[in-house]
Amino acid sequence: MNKPILECNGIAAGYVKDLDILQGVDLVVSQNEIVSIIGPNGAGKSTLLKAIMGIINISAGRFFINGIEKTKTPTYKIVEEGVAYVPQVENVFPSLTIEENLEIGAWTIGNKGKSTISDIFNQFSLLKDRRKDKAGNLSGGQRQILALARALVTSPSLLLLDEPSAGLSPVAIEEVFETIKTINNSGVSILLVEQNAKRALNFSNRGYVLDQGRNAYQGQGEDLLNDSRVVDLYLGKL
Repeated sequence: MNKPILECNGIAAGYVKDLDILQGVDLVVSQNEIVSIIGPNGAGKSTLLKAIMGIINISAGRFFINGIEKTKTPTYKIVEEGVAYVPQVENVFPSLTIEENLEIGAWTIGNKGKSTISDIFNQFSLLKDRRKDKAGNLSGGQRQILALARALVTSPSLLLLDEPSAGLSPVAIEEVFETIKTINNSGVSILLVEQNAKRALNFSNRGYVLDQGRNAYQGQGEDLLNDSRVVDLYLGKL
């Protein structure tokens, strides 16, 4: 396994004080990996991403980025550490153009923003051709690709994705997953929360199954797909 880029040790977190959804979660993402998190609704999958990003408070446990502890670090500092996050909903500004959405993503990098946005347009020809179109006029799949592209503006080394295929057509899902794979091939590690558990595990190097805020199973994606316990308990109802 390559060097860990993210390590979570015993993370407990939630939205209400003294009522943690996460009950001590462990997780590792190594360089160049795609790691998926699956599990039933309410298991804490999205909560873990928000805890890492500093959006909700961590009440116990620690996490490390590139070997340095970043527990309870403010969100903007997490971004400066090379972590980007694409939430499931409200991940673009529909009233702004594609170009304006990317400019908002680039505000933290100052003068480098223009050249980085130019690189993004070269990578995503669809966005370049429609750069002056309002994001609200894009299809669901195109919006998701814009959200991915905006996350890449800061040149992250780790990308956290929350349900990137939610609500998309089968064709759009294929396009989004192809884009994620391309991003990973460029050297960006991916931590993926995904509703389509079978697709996620088949797509990932490794996976974690969360249940009731705790680690239930973990392993290589293919191994989890073929684990009768995981299939019976989770894959059949996800």
